[in-house]
Amino acid sequence: MKLAVVGGGSTYTPELVDGFARLRDTLPISELVLIDPAAERLELIGALARRIFARQDHPGLITTTSDLDAGVAGADAVLLQLRIGGQAARLQDETWPLECGCVGQETTGAGGLAKALRTVPVVLDIAERVRRASPDAWIIDFTNPVGIVTRALLGAGHKAVGLCNVAIGFQRKFAALLDVAPAEVHLDHVGLNHLTWELGVRVGGPGGRDVLPELLAGHGDAVAADLRLPRAVLDRLGVVPSYYLRYFYAHDAVVRELGEKPSRAAEVAAMERELLALYADPALDEKPALLAKRGGAFYSEAAVDLAAALLAGGGSAVQVVNTYNRGTLPFLPDDAVIEVQARVDGSGAAPLAVPALDPLFAGLVSHVSAYEDLALDAALRGGRERVFKALLAHPLVGQFDLAEGLTDRLLAHNKEHLAWA
Repeated sequence: MKLAVVGGGSTYTPELVDGFARLRDTLPISELVLIDPAAERLELIGALARRIFARQDHPGLITTTSDLDAGVAGADAVLLQLRIGGQAARLQDETWPLECGCVGQETTGAGGLAKALRTVPVVLDIAERVRRASPDAWIIDFTNPVGIVTRALLGAGHKAVGLCNVAIGFQRKFAALLDVAPAEVHLDHVGLNHLTWELGVRVGGPGGRDVLPELLAGHGDAVAADLRLPRAVLDRLGVVPSYYLRYFYAHDAVVRELGEKPSRAAEVAAMERELLALYADPALDEKPALLAKRGGAFYSEAAVDLAAALLAGGGSAVQVVNTYNRGTLPFLPDDAVIEVQARVDGSGAAPLAVPALDPLFAGLVSHVSAYEDLALDAALRGGRERVFKALLAHPLVGQFDLAEGLTDRLLAHNKEHLAWA
């Protein structure tokens, strides 16, 4: 089995490689190709990846290349983990929206739209080249904004599934709090990428007993602290929102915080410099502890499980993924991309039935899904007016003057990445 990772020079990659090495019985990889245009960085991470495989006696071959077409040729699956513009672009996404009093974040609000505009055309070009080189290959997208990027891929007819680590992170945290094995915990995880709620926490599988009320009663303080939301919010909602909901439920407080401390992009850039220095040590043959602070916790386990299900040849698994709605949320179009539990096998992902979404949550999902329609249109066709309309439609913007000011700033900071700007 051959897997290719586009963006293989990412500091995330050792986390992914570690998962491939530990879970080789689940996903027996014979060749792993790391693809990245940053040759020096790629070789550094490729060397560490080989040491990780060697430490864990993994027999697979690890190769590196900057040649995308050669790297994906013959691949069974291609994982996308791109950041167009690097941490410098992320820093911009987190900074200029604050000038208008709006959240500056790389996947939510105006910064998220900027990332989508930069990313979608590049991902679609990569996907077309994958289709030519390996027409049967699955594309697993971990590139943010995952919902919009996955919708672009599916809309272009690609064999694609979107993946986020929010759900597996909740699963592992809840399992630890409940003192049960993670595999015993099934989440009623419903919504859009980075806009989800845990409506139930079931022990024993999809039909298991819902222990969410007990979890909130016994561990609500710990869960709320992790989300950086007041305990009263969880008690009143009766569900566990994704930590990205803090940008909606506490928008003004978050904006004040962001204006008073260094950006996450600056923190990550410093962390990446430290990680790369660690990776350069020829004695290092495992992922360093610092990598856990970089983000993407449990990414490797989720990626292994998804790739194994897609490539199992008759097997299947239940996993939270991003895929077409297909009537799962009746208030959204069938071709909206949602994030829910799905049965995954060699034919793709089929969403499972989910609990009815309360209007308190369904309204916001509908609103953001409509924004994503407009954001994708702007990413595919360009134009200032399409960018403006997407921003005006976003619930974190929604005002004419704000949308105008944000549009001007978005275009000014992204000209080098937008051919039409």
